[in-house]
Amino acid sequence: MASPGESPLNREPRLRDLVSRFITRSGAYHRNHSIFPAIDGSLHLVQVGGEVKRPLTLTLTQLRDEFAQHEVTCALQCAGNRRHTMRTKLKEVRGVDWRDGAVMNCTWRGPRLRDVLLRAGVKSEYAAQSPLHVEFLCFQAMCEDDNCYAGSIELWRALQQDKDVILALEMNGETLTPDYGYPVRVVIPGIIGARWVKWLDCIMVRKTESPNYYQAHDYKVLPPEVLTWEMAEDYWDKAPSMQENLVNSVVAVPDDDETIFQGSDGLIEVRGYAVPQGDQGPVIRVEVSGDEGNTWVEAELHGAGPQNRYKWCWVLWRARIKVDQGSNKTIYSRATDAGGNTQPMWSEWNIRGVGYNGYGASWNVTVL
Repeated sequence: MASPGESPLNREPRLRDLVSRFITRSGAYHRNHSIFPAIDGSLHLVQVGGEVKRPLTLTLTQLRDEFAQHEVTCALQCAGNRRHTMRTKLKEVRGVDWRDGAVMNCTWRGPRLRDVLLRAGVKSEYAAQSPLHVEFLCFQAMCEDDNCYAGSIELWRALQQDKDVILALEMNGETLTPDYGYPVRVVIPGIIGARWVKWLDCIMVRKTESPNYYQAHDYKVLPPEVLTWEMAEDYWDKAPSMQENLVNSVVAVPDDDETIFQGSDGLIEVRGYAVPQGDQGPVIRVEVSGDEGNTWVEAELHGAGPQNRYKWCWVLWRARIKVDQGSNKTIYSRATDAGGNTQPMWSEWNIRGVGYNGYGASWNVTVL
């Protein structure tokens, strides 16, 4: 478990370590906009209010004992994952210089948000369509750009049982640790990590989406003509907030600038991960190229099982491909999910450097 510090903890693991197991161990990837607080779970309360008939105040014991517990395995990914590629291959951007490891695949357990909202008197028919939003707030620590952290999703998503939105009390079979949101965090499969609010204090049903800085003034894909931070001020209110992850894949082994040896068959082994777009998983195909995209080899997938079980997960993939000996080689990957979404070769540039999902790539590889 990571320890509290004087500044927000942001880190990613080595890619080789990241793809060594299907379920990610704790301590791999962290993204924060504040230091993480020390909270006494026995005293912690979650308020439910706003556009509800019966406001609630719930203890952890109530969340654990009075609601059915639901388990979901899913990928958690920062919206800025792969920002380094956008910065170095397209143009400079603003934000943490994430490489390809701001992601993890874990099993989460806790009550469905739907069940909590229904107890508060929210109408179940809103699951089909509703103009309302549900906001998640944490008041435990001052953030870099606001006095609290908050994010929201549309209410219909929270109420649809097959969207698997939960209030997680456990991660990978153990009680949440403070660095991952203890005592309770929101888990929203298929949605960017910015909406998975940690250290949850309050749930508000609202007529509009969250006005918090991190919903209204960040985590948005601004148009490419917005070239400066000053220009961006005219666009934050116009651009929609990011919600769904995009289909994506990463070449983890070999990594950039690595030297790798051909096997006796003249091939090299390539490994990586891929995530689906929104709720359109699982990933059903990953292709790998060692000749600048002229030819592609289909990879073997691990974790691409029945759709109802692996819909929200990443897949780990492996392929043996032909790459000519020499230096400055590029290896590409591209993923396709069950919804038919396939990675483009390049993503469109945006000044915040979010939502990059161009081909996965390892650059400047030497093959001997």
